[in-house]
Amino acid sequence: MPPLFCHPLSMNFYVTCPVSTPKGQCEIQSLDRFPLLPSAASTKLVCHMTNWSQYRPTTGKFTPENIDPFLCTHVIYALATINSFNQVAPIEWNDETLYTSLNHLKNVNPMMKTLLSVGGTVNGLSPFIGMVSKPEGRQAFIKSAISYLRSHGFDGLNLAWEFPTQNGSPDGDRERFTKLVRELQKAFENDAKDTRLTQLLLSANVAALQPTINSSYEVAQIASSLDFINVMTYDFHGHWERATGHNSPLFRSSHDSGTHYNFNVDSAITYWLDNGAPAEKLLMGFPTYGRTYRLTTSNTGLGAPTNGPADAGPYTRDAGYWSYYEVR
Repeated sequence: MPPLFCHPLSMNFYVTCPVSTPKGQCEIQSLDRFPLLPSAASTKLVCHMTNWSQYRPTTGKFTPENIDPFLCTHVIYALATINSFNQVAPIEWNDETLYTSLNHLKNVNPMMKTLLSVGGTVNGLSPFIGMVSKPEGRQAFIKSAISYLRSHGFDGLNLAWEFPTQNGSPDGDRERFTKLVRELQKAFENDAKDTRLTQLLLSANVAALQPTINSSYEVAQIASSLDFINVMTYDFHGHWERATGHNSPLFRSSHDSGTHYNFNVDSAITYWLDNGAPAEKLLMGFPTYGRTYRLTTSNTGLGAPTNGPADAGPYTRDAGYWSYYEVR
């Protein structure tokens, strides 16, 4: 999606637009079975930037100063964590400096919104697990989040938990995640009334695969409390498989069967819609990177046999992953 970005060194993109959008200005309007969204004013282009991209060498280095403030309607800063006291905490030594640089861009474009993404792992486990387990843990997090967002100039919070009831998260975290989302939304509402400030936004990065959606989310319930929902419609295929496949296929291909039958954007977004998520809140993910493979034969097409990741790119330095500016 080159037209959607000008400096794609560290960003994933989510975009939603009305089906009435003029041809050529947005991709999703071709999915004509999606309901008409309210108006062009609802269009969002939500960009993720990462605090680890500052460590990439030479021209691969990316900081908030590299962002065009008119490119994205919202910029999500990744990543903060949750400490042992169930409070929002920075990860990088200079996060607070980067927060200031990012939010300074709103002086150039006051319409741009910024959100802080909280998630990641601690010793391989999500920091959400302990926090959501008890009401007092959730309340400590919520109080901390409001204070942290306000003091650093963010417009909202993005929840990046991959995923409730997965990766060491126990049964019951599906319902606990719903409680967290509802309690956050209510607290943000009360904070806005008390302070007379604009209400903080609340979004979440969510799974695209149906088994994970079923086990991790009460879709209609969380959708009612979130301002928008970032469906991670990428990484459907990669070097962890034994054959090549599209990173983010829009539709099902003839190669998709069995467990891979629904590994595509269309199936993911449709499933969220069918389970009660409003179309105007769903944003589909566009990866600005490719997944790479080490081939085992001369076959270079879809479904070609592979044996692990290809070599890392010169800037991202992550085997099996090349950013757009490395591929081109």
